[in-house]
Amino acid sequence: MIEAVIIDDERNNIDNLEGLLHQYCPQVHIAGIAMHADDGAALIRSLKPDLVFLDIQMPGKNGFEMLQELSTHSFEIILITAFDQYGIQAIKFSAVDYLLKPLNIDELKAAVQKAAQRISEKMQNRELENLLQLIRNREERTTHKLALPAGKETRFVHPKEIIRCESSNVYTSFYLSGNEKIMVSKPIYEYEELLADFGFLRCHQSHLVNKAYIKSWIKDEGGYLVLENGEQIPVSRSKKEAITRMLIHLK
Repeated sequence: MIEAVIIDDERNNIDNLEGLLHQYCPQVHIAGIAMHADDGAALIRSLKPDLVFLDIQMPGKNGFEMLQELSTHSFEIILITAFDQYGIQAIKFSAVDYLLKPLNIDELKAAVQKAAQRISEKMQNRELENLLQLIRNREERTTHKLALPAGKETRFVHPKEIIRCESSNVYTSFYLSGNEKIMVSKPIYEYEELLADFGFLRCHQSHLVNKAYIKSWIKDEGGYLVLENGEQIPVSRSKKEAITRMLIHLK
């Protein structure tokens, strides 16, 4: 059994989640509930649960603030949120599981299954630590790390280390400085949004490139970007105008 707690300021949300877990995730035992952030923190310290279901938007003190007050984060977490856009981006950047209201049963089951696997493997929740670091330092982008879940390992990399990304169906390959490659089972469009503020350009349906590694743009024969390492990355016809605006200083 997975010992879990629910922290949410609305009783009907708690009852709904408890009902769904009882019906679809019987391996989860709800050991306690709290309706305020301070009570939730005390509950976590007291029960030391395996899993925490946490609503981000709560009056007085939100879920992020509560998490930052805890000295350790040895539990798995599933955030339940309709939080502001930055909060959602930070959550995705850190690869922390989250569910949007109203809850989707298949997404709930998948999140619980992933948490169960991590609990059984006794993995430290570095994703949550990374999320809190992002929330604390949201303006200091040089410290931000992107979580890349690859198999049983999650790698944390600075966006500046990523030369380019390339898609293959629902997979995305990350090519890092130092000739390292990491493949994750997420489509490239998810990373286009996350990396847009870090100087990445979507020059092709299958390619996302870090502007810092672009050496030149060759406009002959359909057009392609030449990277510092000599690689040639195609530019699709539909992206040419946008690339022109972004790389005007390279002319």
